Amino acid sequence: MSRPWSDGGPIVVAFGGNALLPDPDERDAGALDERLARFTEALVPLLGADGAVLVHGNGPQVGRLALRAEAFRETIPPEPLDELVAETQGAIGYRLAASIRNRLRAIGRDLEVAAVVTQVVVADDDPAFAEPTKPIGGYHSAETARRLEAAFGWRFVEIAGRGFRRVVPSPRPLRVVEEHTIADAAGHGHVLIAGGGGGIPVIETDAGFRGVEAVVDKDHTAAVIAVALDAAALVIVTGVPRVAVDFGTPRERPLDRISTAEARRLLEAGEFPPGSMGPKVEAAIAYADATSRPALITDVEGLVEAVEGGGGTWVMP
Repeated sequence: MSRPWSDGGPIVVAFGGNALLPDPDERDAGALDERLARFTEALVPLLGADGAVLVHGNGPQVGRLALRAEAFRETIPPEPLDELVAETQGAIGYRLAASIRNRLRAIGRDLEVAAVVTQVVVADDDPAFAEPTKPIGGYHSAETARRLEAAFGWRFVEIAGRGFRRVVPSPRPLRVVEEHTIADAAGHGHVLIAGGGGGIPVIETDAGFRGVEAVVDKDHTAAVIAVALDAAALVIVTGVPRVAVDFGTPRERPLDRISTAEARRLLEAGEFPPGSMGPKVEAAIAYADATSRPALITDVEGLVEAVEGGGGTWVMP
């Protein structure tokens, strides 16, 4: 099977914070470096002369920072979520950029790589502020979740088979404040790490921009960036090689290619849960519909093969 898109223009690659830190309780920096090295080894073959924008998640990382902030709130005022997102952008962007540069150097390639602190505009009346749904941080027992809820007013949901996880508002991104800077750099063939953690959520007022307590879904932000850049492709990296219907059941069926119309129908039928595959499929639909170009959903291990048309799930316009 040949690659379903033509070269020309930057690509946008989105991947979850779990790709970099699968265990939110991991404390070993060496383990993170190894994970980053494996990830960038799969990623670098995608980086060509037309530029790329990499959009990372931060669920495990921002959740851990929030928990740390609350633990020391008696002596240090806790930081709001928008500032915690900014912290993760800096930390993850630094480590990821260094890992990509090291890999490029090892194979004799020379590309400019930079991480950009990125803000995304959200609507102040987005219904997500009244109904938190975005999971962040690690998994907790029912007893720990009740204690944290009582102490800090956090909300938790139960994830089947894994425990309880904190949920926060996740408003839809409308646009990226630094969009023109990102487009200019990508247009010169550079590799940009942008929109980290879905971007720092801000509301636009007459006086300018103001941060809000929320975490934006990185897949939705990746789609917004990809559409704004008229990107050649949107690639969404997740934990499974293909999107599947009847996932986790004896009737599970992986999908190689699917139209946006069929993907939308399956979404409406509840096939893709909002906390996992749902946002990825929504982002793929938004990009494919807006650009008339396909979007790819796959895992790290099959990334190169999938990009060449030999795997993954392609969401076709």
